[in-house]
Amino acid sequence: MPVDGRASLTRRLTALFALVSTVVLLGLGTLIGGTVEQHFVEQDIGVLSEKLDRTRRILERVTTEDQLMAVPQELDETLAGQRGLAVAVVAPDGHLLFATSGAGFPETLLAREAMADAAHPLLWKNGDGIPMRGISARMPTGIAGAPPAVVGVATDISHHAQYMTGFRVTLWSFVAVAALLSGVLGALAVRRGLGPLQAMKRKAESITARRLDARLAVDAVPAELADLAATLNGMLARLEESFRRLSDFSSDLAHEFRTPISNLMTQTQVTLSRPRTPAEYREVLASNMEEYERLSRMVADMLFIAKGDEGRIVPTRERLELAPLIDDLVEFHRLAAEEKNVVLASDGEGAIFGDPLMIRRAVGNLLSNAIRHTPPGGRVAVSIRRAGSEKNLAIEVINTGETIPADHLPRLFDRFYRIGASRGDGSRSGLGLAIVQSIVEAHGGSVAVDSADGTTRFRLLVEMAEPGR
Repeated sequence: MPVDGRASLTRRLTALFALVSTVVLLGLGTLIGGTVEQHFVEQDIGVLSEKLDRTRRILERVTTEDQLMAVPQELDETLAGQRGLAVAVVAPDGHLLFATSGAGFPETLLAREAMADAAHPLLWKNGDGIPMRGISARMPTGIAGAPPAVVGVATDISHHAQYMTGFRVTLWSFVAVAALLSGVLGALAVRRGLGPLQAMKRKAESITARRLDARLAVDAVPAELADLAATLNGMLARLEESFRRLSDFSSDLAHEFRTPISNLMTQTQVTLSRPRTPAEYREVLASNMEEYERLSRMVADMLFIAKGDEGRIVPTRERLELAPLIDDLVEFHRLAAEEKNVVLASDGEGAIFGDPLMIRRAVGNLLSNAIRHTPPGGRVAVSIRRAGSEKNLAIEVINTGETIPADHLPRLFDRFYRIGASRGDGSRSGLGLAIVQSIVEAHGGSVAVDSADGTTRFRLLVEMAEPGR
């Protein structure tokens, strides 16, 4: 059915199918009609040519005027019993020597200047309205010095004309019916052919926010629609994953906000339950300030990640030597590492084009995360190395400690995601690694993590700055 005034695909394909079928049938009908007509013409020309040959042989035997005057009688005898045939002979001196009655030969057929040969027969109607087809030719006689005579022969083609009239009516009636039938069958074929699309439409209509796990059956559709079904399934998988992450994010966000807001409300209610001294009010306000700062950091981190998702993080591009930057970060975190009896080390060098503040924040987040999860006596190392044969530098932050289960690795960079109390003290928002991912992706790089045999490795891949640029 048309939608918003637009022709449906079924109607378009049906109209196209009917048009193509009609054109083919018209062409076929024209070819058949022309072939039958040409057959009759060739048949008539064969008969007329045979009569011309007979007349030529008669005229070749004429050597005197008296014999020429006897030609009409001989021609009458030749034409006896041959219905529909007519002959006309113009003598060498130009007078009409013989003409079959009722033929009504036109002057153009018997004129010496314009002959109607077998390739170009002449059509006309006689006095009774009977259609005739004729040809003519110059024929020499046996009379010495006499110019050639002109002979015209014709045949009645009324039977052929009647046959062709009936044949054309039948042919074009069949073409019209066949074209109409082709349109109807085409519509049925198109509807049947578009059945898989309708099935896909019904399946898509059944998919809701609660049923994003539904998929289209790729094996049940024609090969031409298999790619479309696979693409739609891929889209549904992405939507399902995005919807799941959004649901998890909303739930985590509510949970993260609930704790500090609950603390603020409880602390305020307790404070207002009875009169307090100025010192006690100051203590409560200081405690509340810590919660406000935590909320402020969380909101700022969320806004930063949201900008990254929308592609609105545009880092400055300048040549950045990584070794001095990482050495500064290692020194900055050395006190926290010494408090936990964790060894810090760094090695390697290289340069990238990037934003110093953003890269510093990303590596700093990884360092603080590594120190926090490294047990006393462990080791944290930061290395810079070229990533194989690629034009990338790898910044690796490696720490010893508890191995992260493999099923947790793919979600480590999700917002608010925490493995458990064993790897955190509950005071962190769970946005640090998500910020790292946003920063690296804004620089056109990628992040990865692996953990095995008590060693966890975070790897940042960023394009290397070429020398001289």
